[in-house]
Amino acid sequence: MYLCGKLEYPMHLATTEATVKILDFEPQYAAAFRALNEEWITRYFVMEDADHKSLGNPQSYIIDKGGFILMASYQGEIVGTCALINDGNGVYELAKMAVTPRAQGLKIGKLLGEAAIQKAREVGARMVYLVSNRRLETALSLYRRLGFVEVPMPPSIYERADIKMELPL
Repeated sequence: MYLCGKLEYPMHLATTEATVKILDFEPQYAAAFRALNEEWITRYFVMEDADHKSLGNPQSYIIDKGGFILMASYQGEIVGTCALINDGNGVYELAKMAVTPRAQGLKIGKLLGEAAIQKAREVGARMVYLVSNRRLETALSLYRRLGFVEVPMPPSIYERADIKMELPL
């Protein structure tokens, strides 16, 4: 359900009930957007120039160009994020998806992915694609469950990118 910029998904855990909220980006989330992404990127790879640009000023790099950033809140704490970068002509890149390790396993990545795809459909996108790395097996599995399929990999702004996946809408 999409109401007032917030998607809410109740999560039933073994001993407690918690709620994950998917929120639209607001300027106060910029530091969390950067920290969440730096956390996973530096765990597996190195920060690249394109990372610094998008994470350094998400408002101008993503939002002001017609893109979107979603944030996941769990028990009142921002624990995840993902972006839709507008490539034009109804094509968006699903990018900068991150969930902090302490909140992994709660299906937050799946909720973020579903919300991003829903947002892309709402704005009339015809295609969502992503680039990733084959080492990130858990992420690739999630993308496949969301309906993305592998396509030939073109040159990328990211050295670490070695797989491209698309989801026609």
